[in-house]
Amino acid sequence: METLYFVIPCYNEEEMLPITAKALIKKRDELVEGGRITPESKIMFVDDGSKDKTWELIEKLNEAAPAVFTGVKLSRNRGHQNALLAGMMTAVKHADIIVSMDADLQDDINAVDGFLDKREEGCDIVYGVRSSREKDTAFKRGTAQGYYKLLAKMGVEITYNHADYRLMSRRAVEALAEFTEVNLFLRGLVPMVGFKSDTVEYVRSERQAGESKYPLKKMISFAVEGITSLSIKPIRFITALGFTVFMISLLMLIYFLVIHFMGKTVHGWTTTVVSVWALGGLQLLAIGVIGEYIGKIYLETKHRPTFIIERDLEEEDN
Repeated sequence: METLYFVIPCYNEEEMLPITAKALIKKRDELVEGGRITPESKIMFVDDGSKDKTWELIEKLNEAAPAVFTGVKLSRNRGHQNALLAGMMTAVKHADIIVSMDADLQDDINAVDGFLDKREEGCDIVYGVRSSREKDTAFKRGTAQGYYKLLAKMGVEITYNHADYRLMSRRAVEALAEFTEVNLFLRGLVPMVGFKSDTVEYVRSERQAGESKYPLKKMISFAVEGITSLSIKPIRFITALGFTVFMISLLMLIYFLVIHFMGKTVHGWTTTVVSVWALGGLQLLAIGVIGEYIGKIYLETKHRPTFIIERDLEEEDN
């Protein structure tokens, strides 16, 4: 048997946390009683700089059952991916395997049984994959599917319909720690680790309490982060587009020279205006994409920590 730690990033989850804790302790106890994990297995909540009573609830859970619940408090809000990484890097000191999932319980916790089955088959990484998106709106379903296809075309290795619900072995997490970039997109980094992996399908549920922490604005930002963190194809696309526009301009130059010497010069106001606006827009787009990459280089060269831990209840209990 192996020791399992659930790692749950939390941001303003005071409404959802009691529900999540109740469901997870029930699942944890079932797995312990079934002889699938050791009694030392725990549930670790990571407070990502919450502004509500999330950390207070985590402390109360730890005080009531320190053998089951533990927690990590970040010094400030660093975002979901950084909080998840902080929890994993803390839990790996005590666990043989780690299951990461969100606090909203939309991921089916019973899929953990399937994770453990795959683990017994020798998998170091097991991805939780949504079996369908029937409950999503047409807009969200269409944009999500389009995004996964876009990532694939950009050369990014990512598991289709997988978020951050996964099992990782200790050696897989330790290998992930070797990736030191500041711009985190774990869904793309984890497949780079390698090792034997597999998937388990599950049906995603609705959030039971609280509000989604991923509105449209954050989802778009996360999507851009994923593409620019793992692929340079957008820059290559700009290079190809620039070369194409340059070749077209040469052809147009030849054309205008020909009609000039033929005495058929046409004064085209519309053509001039459209050309100026089109090329101007293209240049601004190119500068924006390149600037996105330069910004990431700027952040990487500073080598700032991806997270700073203020409290670690696991260390305090020991």
